[in-house]
Amino acid sequence: MKNRHPLLDRQVELEISGKAAPIRGKLIEFGQDILVLHNGTQFFYVPLIHLQQLRLSAKGEENIDVPEMPFEPYNEPISYRKILMNAKGMFSEIYITGNQSIHGYLTTVMNDFFVFYSPVYHTVIISLHHLKYLVPYNPNVTPYTLTPEQFPLKPSPLTLARTFDQQLRKLIGEFVVLDLGGSPNKIGVLKSVDQSMIELANASGHAVFIHFDHVKTVHIP
Repeated sequence: MKNRHPLLDRQVELEISGKAAPIRGKLIEFGQDILVLHNGTQFFYVPLIHLQQLRLSAKGEENIDVPEMPFEPYNEPISYRKILMNAKGMFSEIYITGNQSIHGYLTTVMNDFFVFYSPVYHTVIISLHHLKYLVPYNPNVTPYTLTPEQFPLKPSPLTLARTFDQQLRKLIGEFVVLDLGGSPNKIGVLKSVDQSMIELANASGHAVFIHFDHVKTVHIP
């Protein structure tokens, strides 16, 4: 049953962390930790932790035909974790940081992170705290029109831990890319994970220390 948010079924604008332009569309669902918006073409699943503002659209009401939602309706209110579990194996777009999205498949959901398989980055480990939105695609759409032979959905080659912290510790000694390589100082050999600090050796061999809470993604190129 829907949580009757006062803006439910209205045309709204969302401002979310890290995204310069607002997202506009009809507010479809509003759960305890996630909302669903339809922009006339796609469904956006937005964790509330990154919602900075929600307001009526300045453009006024529009007639948007909303198709059936891609996930089965629930008897209970929607939740972030349920959405992720239902999105497994479905071609999706996710936005984490910077000016780019990642396209691929969500493969595994752990305690506080999930694993995403992308044609560009391959296996990416993503903190649950840093996903800004998820957009599922139609079942007949594939990444970059690749065939299943060109882009087979592979299980993660990594041995997965239960938590993001434990997973990073498993990668000590590996050459890793943090936050999709947005900074050259987030690419290097993972030297240690000591309480809240992560140590990387960058390209010149210098030590770089990064606070654990600011690590959004990690992958091995």
